[in-house]
Amino acid sequence: MGKIIAVANQKGGVGKTTTAVNLAASLAAAEQRTLLVDIDPQANASHGYGVETAQLDRTVYEVLVNNLPINDVIVHTQMPFLDLVPSHINLVGAEIELVDVPQREHLLRKVLDSVRENYDFIVIDCPPSLGLLTLNSLTAADAVLIPVQCEFYALEGLGQLLNTISIVRRTTNPRLDIEGVLLTMYDSRLRLSNQVVDEVRRHFEDKACRTVISRNVRLSEAPSHGKPALLYDASSIGAQNYLELATEILTRNGVLPGAVVQ
Repeated sequence: MGKIIAVANQKGGVGKTTTAVNLAASLAAAEQRTLLVDIDPQANASHGYGVETAQLDRTVYEVLVNNLPINDVIVHTQMPFLDLVPSHINLVGAEIELVDVPQREHLLRKVLDSVRENYDFIVIDCPPSLGLLTLNSLTAADAVLIPVQCEFYALEGLGQLLNTISIVRRTTNPRLDIEGVLLTMYDSRLRLSNQVVDEVRRHFEDKACRTVISRNVRLSEAPSHGKPALLYDASSIGAQNYLELATEILTRNGVLPGAVVQ
C-alpha cells in the first residue's frame, strides 16, 4: 500500500511545487510506482509535466466535486513509473461548492484509498493556503513534507501550519506524521542561508531533512519546458539534490537498507 506524502506550506514561494514535481520524478527514477496529485488550482505541478490543464475536461476538480472515478483522470507522464492527477483553475471555487458536503474533509482520502494499492508513493502538491483543499490533503496523507526557504522570514507562518497539523491529528487523521522539514533555495555563499539551516536543524532536530535543496537555475528553467529537472538536466545540482532527497525518504521508510521505518 502506497505511502501518501503531502507537500505543504501555506507560505508561497518556498519551492513547494518544485519539491512535489521533482521528488515525484526522483522516486519514479528509483523505480517506485509514484502518483503525483496536483490539488493546487494554479496547476503548476501539472504544467511542470507539460500537461495543459485548460484543455482537459477531466481533472481532480471533477473527481472531488462530481465524484468522477480517479482512474478516469490519471494521465501517464513521460517518465516510467510516474502518473499524474492534473489540476484545474476550477478548483478555486471547490471550497464553496463543497461547503455543504458531509465529511468534506475526507473526500480526497476516500478517492486515494481506491488507487493506493497501485502505487508505492503518492505525492500531493497542496495549494499555498490552509483551506479545505490543504485540509483534505493532510487528512488523506500519512505524512507531510514542509519546504522552508533559506531566507530571513523562513520560519514565519510555520507555527500556524504546525498548529493545523495538530488539529488534523486530533480531528480527522491521527496517523499524520511529519516526513521532514526541507530547506530549499540554499546558497552556501550567504551567511544567512547557513544561519537558517542551523536554526531549522536546532528547532526540528531529526525532523529536519539532511538533504538541502540548493538555489539552481536549472530547477527554475525546467517547468517552462514541461519537464522535471531530472529530464531537463539530470546533471544539474537541483536534479541531484532531489535524487538525494528521494534516497533519504526511501531510506527513512525502510525501502532502502539503513533505516527503520518510522
